[in-house]
Parts: sequence; C-alpha cells; structure tokens
Amino acid sequence: MKRPYVMIVSEVTIDGKLTLAKGVSSKEIMKLMDDEANKYLHAIRAECDGIMVGANTVRIDNPNLTVRYVEGENPTRIIPSSTADIPLESNVLNTEVAPTVIAVSERAPKEKIKAIEERGAKVIVAGKDRVDFVELFEKLYEMGIKKLMVEGGSKVNWELIKNDLVDEIRLIHLPVVVGGDDVPSLMSGEGFKSLDAVKKFKIKRVFQCGNQIITEYERA
Repeated sequence: MKRPYVMIVSEVTIDGKLTLAKGVSSKEIMKLMDDEANKYLHAIRAECDGIMVGANTVRIDNPNLTVRYVEGENPTRIIPSSTADIPLESNVLNTEVAPTVIAVSERAPKEKIKAIEERGAKVIVAGKDRVDFVELFEKLYEMGIKKLMVEGGSKVNWELIKNDLVDEIRLIHLPVVVGGDDVPSLMSGEGFKSLDAVKKFKIKRVFQCGNQIITEYERA
C-alpha cells in the first residue's frame, strides 16, 4: 500500500509512563522537558507533513500541535475520532494556524461532521464502525502526507503497531519515576501475548539531549 512514513514520537518516564495519572494532561509531565528536548521534538514536527494524536489526547490536553521551538512550517494536524467527538473549541480546530483533518467512521453523526467542517477542518471518512487506519493512511498519502509524526496517545499507538503501520519510534526519556497501575504507557490495547507476535525494532541511535536520553528505533 502507498502510505506515509510513520514515526511514533513520545516523551516517557523511566518507568514508561506518558503522564502523571490517568486522565491527567501529558502537558504536566512535559513541563520537565528542557529546551534541548523541546527543540528536538519540534524539529521533528517541522520535517513532517502531518502530525497525529488521538481524540482523547485532544479532549484532555487540548494541544496546538504546531512548530514553536524551531523555525519551520506547521504540519497538517490529523485527529482520528470514529464518532467525530471533538470539542468544537479545541485548539486543533483553529485552522487559521494550521490545516486540520478529522478522520471519522461511517457512523459519525452528520451534524457533528458539519459542525467540524464549519470550523474549516477537512473530514475524511475511513472505516465502517471505527476509523480504519489502513484506509486512512492511503487517503492521507493521496493528499500529500508522505511523512507522519504520531504523538499518541497509547490507544492510537497500539492501533498503528497492531496493524504494522509504524516505521520508526523515537522516545524522549525523562529522568523521573511516576508509578501507578492504571497510568497510560506508550502502548495500550490487548497486547501481542507471544514472542512470535511481537513487533521487532532495532536501535537506530541513542544520545543525550540536555537532561534527557533520546532513543530512536527503526523496523527490524
């Protein structure tokens, strides 16, 4: 299939957590990132055609998903939401800043789609009951999205890994431990449960960036 080159990029704690607690914005833990780490993250945004986060990330974090710490163009923001459940006041629907695509399934209510389109966002239907990422990525490629950065959350990351749609993973390791049984980690979902089924990656690069360690992996 023709699809974008896909990179999952995320900050994680020593114990692999994405935030301080379930339902808490990841912006809180990202306050620990220094300028060097932020420049690294935003430089990746600037080199990509698109940036994706899940609808839950939009509801909890209300991110802008723009390039700020370095010079560069803002990527197209892509939000998968099967039922178009995106708050209309979300920053990603400010399309004067950057273009936005909301990916929905066929069961998304027409009135929600209309309201999103009235904010200037483009709506793509991909999938019957849930967003079909294979179909979506083919449509994104046709739109000119050749390199896609994915900043979570854990449910989106799992769907992409499960469907073998990830080419690279880059992690910004924060030197803190959070703990907690129900705190989101990099991947959620049902898991592969066997060594034969796990997705294998190889180390591409490891280096220190300010007070963080960066690890970069590519498909094995």
